[in-house]
Amino acid sequence: MPSARTPLLAEARPSSESQRSDDRAEEEDVALHGGGSDRQQSVRSLWTGRLRELLLFAWAMLATAAVIVLAAWVQHEKQSGGSPPASTMPTGKRNLIFMVSDGMGPASLSLTRSFRQLIEDIPINDTLSLDRHIWGTSRTRSSNSLVTDSAAGATAFSCGHKSYNGAISILPDFTPCGTVLEAAKRAGYHTGLVVTTDITDATPACFASHVNMRTQMDEIAMHEIGEGPLGHVVDLMLGGGRCHFLGNSSSDSCRQDDVNIAVIAQKRGWTYLDNRAGFDSLKLGKNVTLPTLGLFAHYNIPFELDRRNMADTYPSLSEMATTALRALEEATKDSDKGFFLMIEGSRVDHAGHINDPAAQVREVLEYDKTFQLVLDFLEKSDVEGVVVSTSDHETGGLATALQEPGQDPVYNWFPAFLANAKASAEYLAIRLRAHVADMKQAGDDSALSAESLKDWINTNLIIDGLGITDALDEELDLVAANTEDATTVFSAILSLRAHIGWSTHGHSAVDVNIYSSGGPAAEQIRGNRENTDVGKFLRDYLGVDVEDITAELNEKMVAGQPTEELRMTDFEMERGQKQY
Repeated sequence: MPSARTPLLAEARPSSESQRSDDRAEEEDVALHGGGSDRQQSVRSLWTGRLRELLLFAWAMLATAAVIVLAAWVQHEKQSGGSPPASTMPTGKRNLIFMVSDGMGPASLSLTRSFRQLIEDIPINDTLSLDRHIWGTSRTRSSNSLVTDSAAGATAFSCGHKSYNGAISILPDFTPCGTVLEAAKRAGYHTGLVVTTDITDATPACFASHVNMRTQMDEIAMHEIGEGPLGHVVDLMLGGGRCHFLGNSSSDSCRQDDVNIAVIAQKRGWTYLDNRAGFDSLKLGKNVTLPTLGLFAHYNIPFELDRRNMADTYPSLSEMATTALRALEEATKDSDKGFFLMIEGSRVDHAGHINDPAAQVREVLEYDKTFQLVLDFLEKSDVEGVVVSTSDHETGGLATALQEPGQDPVYNWFPAFLANAKASAEYLAIRLRAHVADMKQAGDDSALSAESLKDWINTNLIIDGLGITDALDEELDLVAANTEDATTVFSAILSLRAHIGWSTHGHSAVDVNIYSSGGPAAEQIRGNRENTDVGKFLRDYLGVDVEDITAELNEKMVAGQPTEELRMTDFEMERGQKQY
C-alpha cells in the first residue's frame, strides 16, 4: 500500500512513462554533475539505439522506393516491347512457327465459333483452338496510315520496323531492312513459307524479298528463288502464284517479261512441283528434297468452301503445313539449329474484301485446324519450339449483327444461312461469267434474255449455290445487271439474310488478336502490343542478328526509286486492287 505521502497521480503513472521520466532525470544529473562512467555508458547506449532505429527506417524507405521504381521500369519495358531477359529465351536448338491469319479480326472468331457450335451441335463452351490460346492484341497502323495494308503489316513482322503501305521489307526512306527469315537462314536455320495465295503476294514476299512496292511481283519471284541480293534464303515454298514463275510466252503466265523463273529455279537445284500429283509425291513431308518450290494454283488456291470440292486439284492449308513441318523437321534432325516456318491463312482477307461470310467462316475453320496441328507437332517434338499467330490487319469491318436503315434492331444473327451456302460468292460469279460467255459463243440469244438469265441465276446460283430459296426479283435483276462480276452482289444477298454487317470492302484499323503456345519467352508479346513487337520477338526467340543483314543489304542494293516511279506504282496498285 502506498505511503500517505505518495501522490496518487504518481501511483497511476504507467511504468513506461515512469521509466522515461527517470531516464530524463538521469540525463540531467549527468549533464549537471558529471556522473560516473556507468551512467555515461547508459546514456550513450540509449542514443545509439535510437540512431540505429532511425537508420533502419530510412534504409527500409529507400529499399521500398527502389522496388517500386524497378517494378515500374519492368512494366514499362514489357509495355514498350523491350527485349526480355536473356534467361527467358531458349539457348539450344529450337523451332519457331509464325502464323499469319491475313485479314482476320476478333469478329471473325465470334462468327466462326458460333457457326461451328451450330453445325456440329456442340455446347457454347466448346471453343476454337485459337480461343484457348489467346495471348494478347496487336496494334496495326503503318508508318503512313492508321489503316495498314498487308505489305506494311508483314514488314513489321519480318523486319520489326514500321513502314509505308505497299513496302516489301523496305523502310520509309526506301532503304532495305533485313528480315528474320534471312537472318535465320544465315545463322544456320532451315526456312519455309506456306500460303494459300500467290507466293509473291505481300506477306510471303516480305520475308524473302525487298522491293519498293508490292506490285513488283515479277521481281519478288526472282528474289524468292535466290536471284536476289542475299542469294538463297528460303528452303521450302508451298502455295499458289504459278503464273509469276512462267515466262509470258506461256498461256499460264502473268509476268510482264518472258523470263521463266521455274526453269531458273530448277537449274539452281530446286525441286519444282505444279499440280496435285506433285504435291502428293511429297507424301505429306516424308519425301521432300530441299529446296522445294510447290506452286499448285495459277494465282490463289480457291477458298476452302470451294476447294473441298476440288481436293483432287488443290491441297489445303493444313495439308501444306503438315508437309512443311515434317520436311523441315527431317532436314534439321542432325543439326544444332532448328527451323523457321511462316504459315499464312491468306484468304481470310479475300473473303473480307468481298464481304463473303460463308467463305470467311470456312477459311477461319481451316486456319484454326492448322493452328491445332502446329500445337500437336510442338507437343510431340523433342525440340523446343513455339508458335505465334496474329493478323496483319482486319478486313471488311465485320459485325455479327445488322440493322437495316429504317428498321428496328434485331439482336441476333443466323449462322444457318452460312451453313446452307455450298459455294463462295467468288466461285458463283465465275460460273455466271462463264455461262454468259458460253451462251454468247453458242449464239443462244434466248438464254440471255432478261427472264431466262434470271431464271438460270436463281436455279443454279442462288438456290444451288447460296442455298437461298426466296430471292427477290430486284436481287435477281441486280445479279443479271452485273454479269461481268457479281461477286459482291452474291455476298450481299447472303449477308442480308444471315444478318451480318460489313463496314468496308477494304481494311480496318481495329486491333487484332495474338495467339501463342506460350512459355516464358512469349511474355515479350503478352498484352496489347505494336505489330513491330511481334517482329522483334521472332528475332529474339531465334537469337539472330537482323541488323547485320540490313547492313549487308544496304551495301548491295541501290537505295530507293524516284518519287515519280513510286507514284506510278501506287496507281498500279490501286488499279489492281483485286490483288488485295
